[in-house]
Amino acid sequence: MKTLKDLKVGESTVVVKLHGEGAIKRRIMDMGITKNTAVSVRKVAPLGDPIEITVRGYELSIRKSEAENIEVQ
Repeated sequence: MKTLKDLKVGESTVVVKLHGEGAIKRRIMDMGITKNTAVSVRKVAPLGDPIEITVRGYELSIRKSEAENIEVQ
């Protein structure tokens, strides 16, 4: 299973499935990250957390712990 956390800067992919329970999954969906959504990694902070991605035409920073719950192709 490949997650959003595993992607390198500049890579693009499509979301396959969201993992997690309750509030965590709802928070990810509220940010616009849903199944079949295209995402690309723009930047990664020097210590690896947070990760800046582009989704639905805007930039979004997410934690590595949230990125682990997003399965990608």
